[in-house]
Amino acid sequence: MKRYDLIDGMRGYFLVFMLINHLVFAGGYWLVNINHNQLAFVEDAQGFVFLSGLLIGMVYVRKMAKNGYEFGRNAIYSRAFELYRYAMGIVICVLAAQMVLPGAYYVWYNWLGYTTFDDPIRLAAIASFVFQPTFMDILPQYIIYMIFAPMLVKLVIDGKWAHVMAGSLILWMAGQLGLQKLVTEPMNHFFMRPDEQGIRASFNLLGWQIVFYSGLVLGAMTSLNKINWTGIFSPKNTFIPTICVLVCAFFLPLRILTAHGMMPAELVGKFATMEIRADFGPVYLINFVAAATLITWLVIAGPKHKALWVQRIGNAIIWVLSLKFLQLLGRHSLYVYVWHVAIVYGVYYLDGRTPELSQLTKTAIALCCIGLLALPALWRERDKWLPHGQTPGTVKVPAGKKA
Repeated sequence: MKRYDLIDGMRGYFLVFMLINHLVFAGGYWLVNINHNQLAFVEDAQGFVFLSGLLIGMVYVRKMAKNGYEFGRNAIYSRAFELYRYAMGIVICVLAAQMVLPGAYYVWYNWLGYTTFDDPIRLAAIASFVFQPTFMDILPQYIIYMIFAPMLVKLVIDGKWAHVMAGSLILWMAGQLGLQKLVTEPMNHFFMRPDEQGIRASFNLLGWQIVFYSGLVLGAMTSLNKINWTGIFSPKNTFIPTICVLVCAFFLPLRILTAHGMMPAELVGKFATMEIRADFGPVYLINFVAAATLITWLVIAGPKHKALWVQRIGNAIIWVLSLKFLQLLGRHSLYVYVWHVAIVYGVYYLDGRTPELSQLTKTAIALCCIGLLALPALWRERDKWLPHGQTPGTVKVPAGKKA
């Protein structure tokens, strides 16, 4: 499969900052404040989900167009089932660790609730993605979205991309109105356990699907050569970046006010209904579209713009996304995401079992964890860096001979 280096770099960037944001220390730590989410209603999870949908569209539309619908569908489902095994595997590992680590049950209670191997209803809820432990929720929604991906990719191939986006928009509006509760409330009562938790999820699937499926449509149309990106994002077309800058500038002070609890009380009530993160409310949707479009324009058109400062911004973004470390993470992003969950739980346990750490120690731990993120990616690419391309336990056989 051909790799898209800048996309990989961007996914790696989001993974690094998701890890930084998900590390939890008593008393907090300053590194978590160095993030674009302090200046806009745009977060790493949104970008990660969007790029995942984009790559699904770019990769599998070619397979489906070349080998038929059934082949593409089976490839997507095979990928989804593989990720499901990883999602369940990390849950099993954490629950096993909870059994043997002293005090782990109490340290992780806020993240796991009363979740043990002797509660079949809770385990069934986890297996069906009804109950999602903290920080284990992006992968389940990704898998669920992949269930419907083959049909939607086929519609895009058939020229019905507008139908897909219209349906996605309708589902998004249903999510804003809370219509999913007609289904989720009975399920919540059915799976309710002694910890008073039935359904546990950070993301409203109806709201967040618009991020994934819009990426899928754009990726599929790109592979079908139905979008002329260099024509749309031209250095001469300054209307697009101007509008995006104005939208981002509008939300900037609002984000700063909400981030620091400074928004006037008379505005909080109304604004809060438009800014529900779990539902991917209108504030998040509009700000994300503006920011994503602006970044895309800067990457494609920025280096060719006549203004030197625009060129420098565009080249700086490309330089960051070209970092080999970020691209390494991005090439194996979903495996790295699973691994990041283990890191986060491990750090939270250690922090819960020790006196409050200094800011310097917290920062050092966070930087070490960023380095550890690369372990699954390095393992999956071990043939590139092991001597003579050998894998552990193998012996290289001279050419012309059979092992």
